Amino acid sequence: MKTAASLIQIDTTHAQAHLSAEAIRQAEQDALVAIQTLHTGSGAGSDFLGWLTLPEETIERNLCKQVKTVADKLRQECLYIICIGIGGSYLGGKAVIEALGDHFSTHRQPELGHPQVLFAGNNISSDYLHDLMDLVVDKPFGIVNISKSGTTTEPAIAFRMLSQYLVARDGQEVSKRRIVAITDKKRGALRRLADEQGYDTFVIPDNVGGRFSVLTPVGLLPIALAGFDIEALLQGASDTALLYRSTEHPLETPAVQYAVTRQAAYRERAVSEVLVAFEPRLSALGQWWMQLFGESEGKEGKGLLPLSLTYTTDLHSMGQWIQQGPHNILETMIVVDTPRDTITIPTDEQNLDGLNYLAGETMHHVNEQAHLGTLLAHEDGGVPVLQLQLPQIDARTIGAFIYTMEYAVAISGYMMGINPFDQPGVEDYKRNMFALLAKPGSESETKAMRQRLNK
Repeated sequence: MKTAASLIQIDTTHAQAHLSAEAIRQAEQDALVAIQTLHTGSGAGSDFLGWLTLPEETIERNLCKQVKTVADKLRQECLYIICIGIGGSYLGGKAVIEALGDHFSTHRQPELGHPQVLFAGNNISSDYLHDLMDLVVDKPFGIVNISKSGTTTEPAIAFRMLSQYLVARDGQEVSKRRIVAITDKKRGALRRLADEQGYDTFVIPDNVGGRFSVLTPVGLLPIALAGFDIEALLQGASDTALLYRSTEHPLETPAVQYAVTRQAAYRERAVSEVLVAFEPRLSALGQWWMQLFGESEGKEGKGLLPLSLTYTTDLHSMGQWIQQGPHNILETMIVVDTPRDTITIPTDEQNLDGLNYLAGETMHHVNEQAHLGTLLAHEDGGVPVLQLQLPQIDARTIGAFIYTMEYAVAISGYMMGINPFDQPGVEDYKRNMFALLAKPGSESETKAMRQRLNK
């Protein structure tokens, strides 16, 4: 099917060939209903639809200027800037930074004006936090604390440790300049602390859920701190949003075609979707995608299990399973037309490795043939394969990709009959953890759980 004009293109041919015409037809009908539900705000979770118009509203509010002002100040004072957050509070920003950045940026020496952006508060590993604090022990660093409440365990521990160290080492005034809070507008522990201490602050909108927040200051500030173009990122998302909301042919848009094909596959055979990229810089984007689809669809006993791989690397570990395993998956390939840099394979007089037949070819050409060879092999093996095509990896294209995935998961979720904007299940492990840690108020649960574990 021909797609509407978009930075992101989709090829459903190699997926739909393995699906019945009836499954696709029914999914298309359900998608039209889901689109209507989304655009009228009549579905479950309608309080969290701020992301729909967020890109253009952010541009109109000139928020980028405020973000860049704070980012420039920190960039001039710090060699390292530690962004504290978990889940949607860090995955999106990290994904964009890695996609737009240098593969080995963390191995290069930071400079004032060109700091390294690091991440903390996304685990409870003492080794991780110790090593991070050892890295910055004698270096100027700043902190961006990203938390709606300020009490989420992982980021709260990291912020307590890092902020206390910063204050003890550099003093209250310096610390106040180097700590930024991104939090609720009025409520929560972090809002109260930020107001008391006079930190620079940005607001997490009430109507945007965490996994949809990369185009708010949650993602924009870390991306700006890393030196990347947040206006271009937003413009790519804004152009895509306008296309999806104004088209007279919604079934031709990449996001809806993606939702239709994955739902048809889910209803007929698939239990998991594997998102694969042939560029290592996109691996963190795959982690962001996993949270977006996992939290949005994995409820009420429903949903495709989202997994992310990098090819050709993971073809040497997971390729066998995908080729000849149970064939209950959908594979979605991200393909990039033009690389950022070009490397040509040289000739070698001895040719002991037998590679002279590739002399003069670019590595991108070889990578593309690997992509096409994998596509044909997996298709022959009975795997439905979707292809998402990006013209290049730049800020505008990544913005378009982000919005395409957000729109697709909303449509896909409504097609499944679930609320794609809540995540009730993530609280279960927290209740158990708090009880096992003897958090005040959990005394009865503490006793019961310890008895279960001691059986």
